[in-house]
Amino acid sequence: MFKLKLPTDPRWANIAEGNIEEILTDHAWCEQKAATNAIGLITMLPEYPEVVTELLAIAQEELDHFNQVHEIIKKRGYKFGRARKDDYVNELAKFIIQGTREQLIVDKMLFAAMIEARSCERFKVLTENIKDEELKVFYKELMISEANHYTTFIGFARQLGDPQKVNDRWDAWLEYEASIIKSYGNKETIHG
Repeated sequence: MFKLKLPTDPRWANIAEGNIEEILTDHAWCEQKAATNAIGLITMLPEYPEVVTELLAIAQEELDHFNQVHEIIKKRGYKFGRARKDDYVNELAKFIIQGTREQLIVDKMLFAAMIEARSCERFKVLTENIKDEELKVFYKELMISEANHYTTFIGFARQLGDPQKVNDRWDAWLEYEASIIKSYGNKETIHG
């Protein structure tokens, strides 16, 4: 579905499961950052009320996911740690074109879509490979949500830019993401 060029090695799930407390804290902060990103996009697009409405729904859903992860952390007696720097996301951000307003908006939508695609793929790997039954169910539900967000962001990019140029740019994003993701997949973080 996402056409990711380099799938996550299923053994990453074993690394993640080796420190559930760390993966949950990292995941919670990823959800907070996703909500913040959606709000940032809203500020760029006030002239598109239907886009703003959908982005607001995504931001609220991401905050709900943040809350759900936080509740799991509390229920399990884990310590909720500080926000982590997300090297993967920071590397992706370097690929955003700072050209015309349209190019920037399209690229920010594709940036968001890329993160959602990889997060969804990672949640699928967790669902299929961890032993923790509660988290299997939880990540399966989130996987579906992330796939919907991916579809929404790609759709907005095509709506706000030339669809063929967006498709070409998405192919470039997939190539770029593949070049950086090969350095990840060995840490107890969602994108690590």
